[in-house]
Amino acid sequence: MGIESFMIRTCKQTAVYWGAPISDGYGGLTHNDPVEISCRWQEKTEVINTLGGGKKGEELVSNAQVFTTQDVVEEGYLFLGDLDDLGDVTSNADNDPEGVDGAYKIIKFEKSIAAGSINQFVRKAYL
Repeated sequence: MGIESFMIRTCKQTAVYWGAPISDGYGGLTHNDPVEISCRWQEKTEVINTLGGGKKGEELVSNAQVFTTQDVVEEGYLFLGDLDDLGDVTSNADNDPEGVDGAYKIIKFEKSIAAGSINQFVRKAYL
């Protein structure tokens, strides 16, 4: 059994994911529509170093780590729950993640090759 098969079996929770903001063509930013992804969400406070990914080694506090079965991007957002839950926690009509209680910005994303593998990965987002 490979690590990706293990992660698929382990990631039994659902999260809503918004990618990083993109230009709206009018000088502002917008997010793509949210999608559901499989995850394993761990509430855990940890100081992380953002070295890499174009940042200059800031130390930030992560309040949760989320293992995923697919890539996500820094500056995107994750919310523990499914799309149906958004109606209960959204403060604006277009589901902008910044208006969703419990949606957190991804401050770091790591994708590591699994030990003994050449094509299986472990993916972890820090919020």
